[in-house]
Amino acid sequence: MNSFNAFRIHESGARVETLTLDQLSPGEVTIRVHWSGINYKDALAGTGKGRILRRFPLVGGVDLAGTVVTSTDPDIAPGEQVLVTGCGLSETRDGGYAGLARVPAEAVVKQPPGLSLRHAMAIGTAGFAAALAITQLEHNGLVPGQGPVAVTGATGGVGLIAIDMLRQRGYEVTAITRKTGNAPLLKEAGASEVLPLPPPDGKPLAPERWAGAIDNVGGEMLAQLLAATRMQGSVAAVGLAGGAELKSSLMPFLLRGVNLLGVNSAATRREKRLMIWQRIAGDLSPRHLDAIVTRTVTLEELPQAFASLIAGSHSGRTLVRIHDES
Repeated sequence: MNSFNAFRIHESGARVETLTLDQLSPGEVTIRVHWSGINYKDALAGTGKGRILRRFPLVGGVDLAGTVVTSTDPDIAPGEQVLVTGCGLSETRDGGYAGLARVPAEAVVKQPPGLSLRHAMAIGTAGFAAALAITQLEHNGLVPGQGPVAVTGATGGVGLIAIDMLRQRGYEVTAITRKTGNAPLLKEAGASEVLPLPPPDGKPLAPERWAGAIDNVGGEMLAQLLAATRMQGSVAAVGLAGGAELKSSLMPFLLRGVNLLGVNSAATRREKRLMIWQRIAGDLSPRHLDAIVTRTVTLEELPQAFASLIAGSHSGRTLVRIHDES
């Protein structure tokens, strides 16, 4: 493949261009990209509404799954199916919205058994973040049977996959969303209860309700989760769609021993990244990916997909088809 199409982001805007391999960021492994996905971070980068890229121009897409074309690393062979999430894609290096990608060997994860390339990107960074959040919650003492686990921003990719994974582990899950009309999808994914976003109340403590929580919203929603978390419970903060500021009291931390856990999926060290993907292929394997993936787009259709994600008018995961033979 001497040339290929790529969705490239410039300071002045983003567009589909024809590139050659030598125009990509350097790396030991060259991958023919079959699938990518759209995360909120991708939409911010592709529309210029967030300061995601640290240099220009770059190919967008923080995820990719495909087949190795060439590799100078002895542990990664041509023909192997692999995936990459985060690791500087679409921040400091060219990402997955292209026919070819060139990445460092340390960023490459060999395709977990039982996952197709398409399913790997249906999970993508969203599912990886959900699995990382669950792992951190369990590391801090969460086990099934302690009470309901809340998931906010529940109709997004992280939320839906988190609900699915938690249900597989035997947790009782409450989905919290402003899109209560999507209750059938949320219950299909595994939610026992669907609640609307609560109005702000500003109370430092609320009756103990949640054994744990995964929050994709931030802001006032996160403060309310902390106030209602049970003794020694934990809240994993994954996103900030509702605001980056946290105005909370120390009361949940000092009187109930509540833990606030930050989740940074993009910078997870390699050893933990491999362990998380093993869990995703094992005890955290989502069962409802076909329902969670609600749209598939091409490179040319990315701007419209970004716009609907930013506007909050889309639910579920969106896949990006680069090469469709797998």
